[in-house]
Amino acid sequence: MLYKVCRLYCFSDTDRQDLFQEMVIQLWKSWPHFRGESKFSTWLYRIALNTAISDLRKQRRRPSPIDVNEIPAPLQHVTWPGEEDQQLQQLYAAINRLSEIEKALVMLYLEDKTYEEMEDILGINQNNLRVKMNRIKEKLRKMTKEATYGVR
Repeated sequence: MLYKVCRLYCFSDTDRQDLFQEMVIQLWKSWPHFRGESKFSTWLYRIALNTAISDLRKQRRRPSPIDVNEIPAPLQHVTWPGEEDQQLQQLYAAINRLSEIEKALVMLYLEDKTYEEMEDILGINQNNLRVKMNRIKEKLRKMTKEATYGVR
């Protein structure tokens, strides 16, 4: 069972071996808490899957190594004098028109907080945060478009 889970969640042999070892450690630690209320296999799968999912989340948080030669050269964006300041002012003006919770969410987003961290800070589950953030982005697009083009 453990090998199946490792094979499902890892693509390289070394990652599978590491995950397998982590699963065995977690099973060893959890053994005293096994109450026998479910099948042993159910308990084993639960520990293995939780360990694999936790490991996957940890890997996503780690930056992946990138070869410097693979990074594309940035495109140069030409801005006219004062244009950047005006766009930034429009963005801040639009943010000020948001509700308090929307402002807090935008601030955390601009601070590069993860949705998990935002959930802990704001007490709103991650799915709702994602929906709110998408709506806020659309709202800000419309507000800055109105300010730029006078369109409503």
